Amino acid sequence: MNQTIHFKPSKISLLVADVDGTLVNREKILTNRTYTAVQKLKEAGIIFTITSGRPPLGMKMIVDALNLTAPIAGFNGAVFFNSDLSIIDQNVLTQAIAKQVIEIITAHGLDVWVYGGKDWFIPERHGSHVDREERTVKFSPTVVSNFDGLLNNVAKIVGVSDDLEAIARCEVDVQREFSGQVCCQAGASSGDGEQVSAARSQPYYLDVTHPRANKGAVVQRLGELLAILAQEIATIGDMPNDVPMFEQSGLSIAMGNANVQVQHRAQYVTTSDEEEGFANAVERFILGNNGSKSVLDGNSRQSAARG
Repeated sequence: MNQTIHFKPSKISLLVADVDGTLVNREKILTNRTYTAVQKLKEAGIIFTITSGRPPLGMKMIVDALNLTAPIAGFNGAVFFNSDLSIIDQNVLTQAIAKQVIEIITAHGLDVWVYGGKDWFIPERHGSHVDREERTVKFSPTVVSNFDGLLNNVAKIVGVSDDLEAIARCEVDVQREFSGQVCCQAGASSGDGEQVSAARSQPYYLDVTHPRANKGAVVQRLGELLAILAQEIATIGDMPNDVPMFEQSGLSIAMGNANVQVQHRAQYVTTSDEEEGFANAVERFILGNNGSKSVLDGNSRQSAARG
């Protein structure tokens, strides 16, 4: 059940947005209203930046188009970089962990993609989702017969399949294998004992990264870099791997295209990525141009938290 309450925004100094399914629409396009919304944020003195499972090169066109100047987080936080792609921080997997993760993903019959630096390694040139991903990130992968000698600077490993049940089983097995040492989709933390972060960035992608490479840690690090308190940070996203950043920010917004579980973990819900959800969220929830907003009632939120 939804209810409408009067909305008066508290001070927001930074908005952190997911990219796919949030900032861009399903055709991976920045709409005119999105451009306008980002400009209005700048005029209001609110810093805007993005975080994504994409590699830095795959985010460059958005960074340039929106003239972003704050630090940006690629690979879900495995790499923090400036607008010129110079590196601020990196969190990479060890070779031993990378090898073990690849073995688990392969055992589930998923394709394996390995990202490191500016490289994207794949086993099959036109495998599942490769062509679409190439159009999205605007650079080509390198086809390899195996990953030997390529695991010394791994930012992200992705399990890929259209068998969504296999993706879900693999996620569980990765988490089980590193039980007690896994930072996963909700309740994410970043303790020194963890070895991996494992969460689906899309229903058909399982992202495995360094434990500090999760969106909750992204929000924490951006707060440090920009000297902004958590309560002055707003976040917006659509997938389970966005939930950790909801938990680390003062204001959280789920997209209308997010599943119900993700929506229940955010404070507010906007329209979908096909209905100008990002622009509507900025106008109504961040800038407060609308006198009211729709929110999940307290009972629904508590139930989702328990689930």
